Amino acid sequence: MSRVPLILVGNKSDLVEHSSMETILPIMNQYSEIETCVECSAKNLKNISELFYYAQKAVLHPTGPLYCPEKKDMKPLCVKALTRIFKVSDLDNDGILNDNELNFFQRTCFNTPLESQALEDVKNVVRKNLTDGVCDNGLTLKGFLFLHTLFIQRGRHETTWTVLRRFGYDDDLELNQDYLFPPLKIPPDCTTELNHNAYLFLQGVFDKHDKDRDCALSPEELSDLFDVFPYMPWGPDVNNTVCTNDQGWITYQGYLSQWTLTTYLDVQRCLEYLGYLGYSIIAEQESQAAGITVTRDKKIDLQKKQTQRSVFRCNVFGDVGSGKSGFLQAFLGLNLMRQNMIREEHRSYYAISTTYVYGQEKYLLLHEVFPDFDYLSDADLACDIVCLVYDVSNPYSFEYCAKVFKQYFMDSKIPCMMIAAKSDLPEIKQLYGCSPLEFCRRHKMPPPQSFTCNTADAPSRDIYIKLTTMAMYPHVSQVDLKSSSFWLKASVGASVFAVLGFAMYRVLLKPR
Repeated sequence: MSRVPLILVGNKSDLVEHSSMETILPIMNQYSEIETCVECSAKNLKNISELFYYAQKAVLHPTGPLYCPEKKDMKPLCVKALTRIFKVSDLDNDGILNDNELNFFQRTCFNTPLESQALEDVKNVVRKNLTDGVCDNGLTLKGFLFLHTLFIQRGRHETTWTVLRRFGYDDDLELNQDYLFPPLKIPPDCTTELNHNAYLFLQGVFDKHDKDRDCALSPEELSDLFDVFPYMPWGPDVNNTVCTNDQGWITYQGYLSQWTLTTYLDVQRCLEYLGYLGYSIIAEQESQAAGITVTRDKKIDLQKKQTQRSVFRCNVFGDVGSGKSGFLQAFLGLNLMRQNMIREEHRSYYAISTTYVYGQEKYLLLHEVFPDFDYLSDADLACDIVCLVYDVSNPYSFEYCAKVFKQYFMDSKIPCMMIAAKSDLPEIKQLYGCSPLEFCRRHKMPPPQSFTCNTADAPSRDIYIKLTTMAMYPHVSQVDLKSSSFWLKASVGASVFAVLGFAMYRVLLKPR
């Protein structure tokens, strides 16, 4: 906590002919919480207005948190905060603030641009005092920090405080909780998604840090991106949650997918992350909440038989060893051989990527539910579609799926699909009262879908398009779901749109 600022006041100065400031100054230098010293007289009103001015300034713009008089330099917390502000304001991530970036920074903090001559004057002051404060006619981090040290030393603390508070900092130089977590009301049965403006902002952040233009973030580029965070938000499991390239680096699509996942599962954390990146400042929005769309109640979607949502959750159930993990990783394009290279401590129970239904890009979020039949939580049951996975080569595997369906989903309106996993292995009769095909027919489900990830190339994505389609159109009759023409229409253009999406990103990169 910051200490309460003090002002040392010598009153009744009208009764003496000499000043005591020389005696007092050593005391002021000894105690950093003393903001200033002033001599005054209530009788003749000497320095009374100045006293209250300094008192107000000491509260609103205290020196203590910013500056250490003994070292004649800014304190580490202040340097850390201003470094983050510099990096957020460096829109092209080249390590300098050019004139456009400085003007944007000036408008953001002080609501007025700098004249060209004023900009040059500022840079000239830095040039005279630092050899590496200006580079390529732009302000470096060292130059930026020097300017604020100069402001403080010259008694213009309010300039630095205005900047700090605009970027969300409180009096202790910590990011304000109100800044990181703006109010966002989410009614029951509604989900949270990023809106178009938020995706544009995040695309800009990706582009800013993808220095080699390979449409993926190397570990160094990812570390640089999260340098404005107080901690590393993404662990090794993220690389097994979203799409990566052959080197295991998160791709552009994977990056956006992870942000989509965070927004859906934990919107408060998403608001916090956007706050660290300076979303409200760079996107010129009131708060991070402006980047979030709260979807309408799912009951309304069912009534209207259409949805405006872009993210659909599929909970994946199955007994131990049924192939659930393989099913999730196959969605990210990994065949069995590549899946076997994943370290156990880095595995993820989520997988998210895009699919295309009727030419519309949608996110499908797969969640592997722990196979503890007696302890399924509300979160395990809340989803848009249920996926029941059994191993065709294990005669006892299907029974678990049948039990889960009968106990939890038989009377619900959530569509369900049965997955006959490991279909590359010899199929063995399931030791259950009826065959999986007969079970699906009795309960008006689509027939079991054969699936394997033991392929030479990336596994087929057809099953994931079917799951997304069923999640988007839960009201579609089972007769339609069995129709091959229905699935053909749904998947038309999927590969075309996927290629186009990637091509568009490469085209956008070319001018840069």
